[in-house]
Amino acid sequence: MPEALQFEFMRNALIAGLLVSLICGVIGALVVINRIVFLSGGIAHAAYGGIGLAFYFGWPYMICTIGFSLAAGMVMAAVSMHSKHRADTIVGVIWAVGMACGIILLDLTPGYNVDLMSYLFGSILMVPASDLWIMLVIAVVIVGLTTFFYEGLLAMSYDEEFARIRGVPVRALYFMLIGMLAMTIVMVIQVVGLIMVIALLTIPPFIVEKYAKSLFQMMLGSGLLGAVFTLGGLWFSYTFDLTSGACVIMVAGITFFLVLLIERLIIFFKGKRTTVASGKDKAFTNG
Repeated sequence: MPEALQFEFMRNALIAGLLVSLICGVIGALVVINRIVFLSGGIAHAAYGGIGLAFYFGWPYMICTIGFSLAAGMVMAAVSMHSKHRADTIVGVIWAVGMACGIILLDLTPGYNVDLMSYLFGSILMVPASDLWIMLVIAVVIVGLTTFFYEGLLAMSYDEEFARIRGVPVRALYFMLIGMLAMTIVMVIQVVGLIMVIALLTIPPFIVEKYAKSLFQMMLGSGLLGAVFTLGGLWFSYTFDLTSGACVIMVAGITFFLVLLIERLIIFFKGKRTTVASGKDKAFTNG
């Protein structure tokens, strides 16, 4: 793969992938701990409305999609805080309406009809240098906010009621988290597409969660693991001429199932060893 880096689009893809991996490690850990995976899916699919707006009016894709995703995310956050028993229904409605709005606007866009597949399944090899600067700014903002409000986010994530008693501004932090999630999702759509965005957000934190001793370790480990998935996916994509976003997710998915299999085998053999040991103890006692 080193020879591929002589091409500018491969260098851009590598930088974009590493930036996304870093941010997915940070935000993905918070998504998994706070159990807002479904809400993440709602924002990801609603973001398609922002893509439609950008192309219909000729506005900058990244900025327009971030603005639309933030608006949708704030509505979902308000609903999930005030009407938790109805949150899944309303999130589902916003999810569907956002996608429908985006598709209709793209249909109405005059001239060349944009390739829908590139946004559904990602186009990391087509990330321009201008978007890399926006992604870098978003990454700095998210890492900065997470670092500054780390203690509050930690308290809110593990015990919301205790955090309220301690005076932590849970409501404000929750809205901030959803806002950072919306920006992250727009970044990830560039790499793997909106259909597979949840996988990159949740697979690395899920794998690392069992071995991390703190939220910080979970974020760091998830970011590093996401970078490995991205590099592996890009290598497979370049070597076998396959869709890059799908390759990234396939590497992540295979690793996920391998980890589950290894854990099951360890539990199985530990159980057999315990059974054999207890049988020997009984035989010794009876003898």
